[in-house]
Amino acid sequence: MYHARGILATMLIFLIFHFSTSIDTMTLNQPLEDGNILVSSGEKFALGFFSPANTTNRYAGIWYNKVSEQTVVWVANRDNPITNTSCVLSVDETGNLFLHEKDHSLVYWSTNISGVDTNNDFSAQLLDSGNLVLFQGVNKEVSLWESFDQPSNTFLPGMKLGLDKKTGLNRVVSSWKSSNNPGVGDYSYKMEFIGSAQLFLSKGKKRIWRAGSWTGRGWSGVPGMTPNFIFNASFVNNNDEEVVVYNVRNSSIFSRLVVTESGTVERFTWNEGDREWVGFWSAPKDQCDGYNHCGAFGFCDPYKPVTFECDCLPGYEPRSLEDWYIRDGSKGCKRKVGTKMCEVGDGFVELARVKVPDTSTARVNMSLGLEACKELCLRNCSCMGYASGNISVEASGGGCITWHGDMFDTRTFSDGGQSFYIRVNATELAKYASKRLSKLPRNHFLVYVIPVIAAVFLLCTFICCYQRKKNAKRNEGESGFNIPNGLKALEGSLMEKDIGKNMDLDVFDLSVIVIATDNFSASNKLGEGGFGSVYKGMMVNGQEVAVKRLSQSSSQGIQEFKNEVMLIAKLQHKNLVRLLGYCFHKDEKMLVYEYLPNKGLDSFIFDQAKASLLDWKKRFQIIRGIVRGLLYLHHDSRLKIIHRDLKASNVLLDTNLNPKIADFGLAKIFGGDEDEATTRRVVGTYGYMSPEYAMQGLFSIKSDVFSFGILLLEIISGRKNNSYYRENSLNLIGHVWDLWKQDKALSVVDSSLGDSFDACEVRLCIHVGILCVQELASDRPTMTDVAYMLTSQGAMLPSPNQPAFIFRQVSHGRDVSASASGGVGTVFNEAITILQAR
Repeated sequence: MYHARGILATMLIFLIFHFSTSIDTMTLNQPLEDGNILVSSGEKFALGFFSPANTTNRYAGIWYNKVSEQTVVWVANRDNPITNTSCVLSVDETGNLFLHEKDHSLVYWSTNISGVDTNNDFSAQLLDSGNLVLFQGVNKEVSLWESFDQPSNTFLPGMKLGLDKKTGLNRVVSSWKSSNNPGVGDYSYKMEFIGSAQLFLSKGKKRIWRAGSWTGRGWSGVPGMTPNFIFNASFVNNNDEEVVVYNVRNSSIFSRLVVTESGTVERFTWNEGDREWVGFWSAPKDQCDGYNHCGAFGFCDPYKPVTFECDCLPGYEPRSLEDWYIRDGSKGCKRKVGTKMCEVGDGFVELARVKVPDTSTARVNMSLGLEACKELCLRNCSCMGYASGNISVEASGGGCITWHGDMFDTRTFSDGGQSFYIRVNATELAKYASKRLSKLPRNHFLVYVIPVIAAVFLLCTFICCYQRKKNAKRNEGESGFNIPNGLKALEGSLMEKDIGKNMDLDVFDLSVIVIATDNFSASNKLGEGGFGSVYKGMMVNGQEVAVKRLSQSSSQGIQEFKNEVMLIAKLQHKNLVRLLGYCFHKDEKMLVYEYLPNKGLDSFIFDQAKASLLDWKKRFQIIRGIVRGLLYLHHDSRLKIIHRDLKASNVLLDTNLNPKIADFGLAKIFGGDEDEATTRRVVGTYGYMSPEYAMQGLFSIKSDVFSFGILLLEIISGRKNNSYYRENSLNLIGHVWDLWKQDKALSVVDSSLGDSFDACEVRLCIHVGILCVQELASDRPTMTDVAYMLTSQGAMLPSPNQPAFIFRQVSHGRDVSASASGGVGTVFNEAITILQAR
């Protein structure tokens, strides 16, 4: 009998304990002790005590109850951890929540509410939204405090972010200090209200990313916020508050927005099938997301495939051309020289799908439509541009935002954003003049405009295909015309027909390449560059090959691929790499070369361990081999070819260390009577570019001569052109020039050579190298001249003028001083810093 009573008592105690840990409300008589939890009525969230990973510190917090991976969304005592398990979270008679030791000897956190009528009807309830609310009254008539007003690092659906105008509370989401420390971290996500309300991610006082202004559909800087977005976002601005609220359309989805310790804002959704949080969206995502990346009046476009992502707004030009050329847009733009504004003829250029500039300097009038907004801006000489305040309103749009003063942080999107109208004068307006299709009635647009666009598109496609088929003229790929996916097969077919004409090349099936490279195994990988990876392969006949697999994300497209195949196939010289064939399969583009076991020249001359394998005799032979290869390209082949990317890594060495020039993806064919050309698409590698090419897009055989001069000095010194810059000294060209003027040029020779070199030959090569890197192209020798100089040691060589690209590093950063001759400014020649990504 006593045994039965004992079992009954045990079961009763268990049921009471289970009930006490499953309720959703705390009262004066029911505190929450460490070890127990509150669970919301729908069992979505739990409140209790936890310890982050790798620490024994205790915190009171809220987490998802039904998510197997404990995910904390709110923490009470963020900066005041508990070091034991004897604490209690309770409601007291003053109407406050307290986190304290059981004996009340120490308080770790409280809601700190004052002026509340004292009674015994206080309670705290955990809601299914994840909000912990402190109520007063038997029926919970009054809400005194809620955790949603004091967010941690998580912004939950239903939570308000922004200003309570009655209390002055501006809710801020802030990161944890680290993954195991929920204290207030460096990054915060909050709304600011100067001009028009905007959301900012900041590190301290430094802005990291801006979500843009509210468009009526979402934030202009968050392109994914469309009417079909999984969230229903709303912005409220009335006498009581100015806030944004997100709600999930499907309440069964668990979703959270987190400010991370690494300085990002990330949206996660829970995947129950995989039992993990899946990243849904994040920011900042690309370099154009960085706040004010392109400076005042700058415009950032991350979709520009081959050039600097920064541009200037219409009517503006870079404030510092030198900084612009080294891909630094932080100084922004200025009005074009000679521009006169606020005169008859002023107008506006529309920029579509953009995040409008920072509205801190903007003025907002929501009573005006878009046309009235335009007139308002045009009448005010200080108005720089305008945009609609609400693009969700039909017809002309609702609301008016006008900008006065500097405009920061403008960027474009492939989808999303809104239209922004920038003020320009009559001259600039004429450059951007076009028919305003957006003014046509919708039925006119469907009936007339779409067929015209379709016809133009088909015509352009036909012309492009016809030109490829005839191979009449290779272009520089400057049109920016993107071939749709549906035409890739057609383009590939035309490419194969072009290449196949009179070409003794093998066309390899993809399966053959896969077998030869062991499915592109890492053990067969020879190297990697900006255009993809190179793998060693073994054909079924035992022949070793090198397979250049072009990256699908590479900027080298069909044109460059075809360029390289057709060029190398036509070129036959012992100092040029030999192309065996190619493979083209859907998005895969591969070139199959002869295998050269010693890889690139850079792997020898810049490697202290291997540099000693190249004595001076061998280096001089390599130099003369490169000269013969370039001489063939420029003068002796039936084509006149500019390589445009000559550098140490593009000179390969065979078994006997004989040089072979490789990588003709950027090469340019000249007609017999052509000497130079210009391009808006500057491609290649800084550190090897001639100044006229880097700055003006002007290239000729003298551009390759300049690159050869750099390469020649690198072979002699065993140092990269930019290595001296990193040592707070001159770059290689400047270093050699200084030594040359002091008659100490031989001191630049690679130390691995010791004294075992022919001083006359070395001095001759240094002299030739300096002649090749002179600033003016007309002063440089041709490769014919170079070949003669290097084989006629008794010949009288001209005295060199000061070379280009001489800069000295100052102690406070990367800024540089131009050469004494006042030549063209340029960059420190970082090998990885390029105008065309490679």
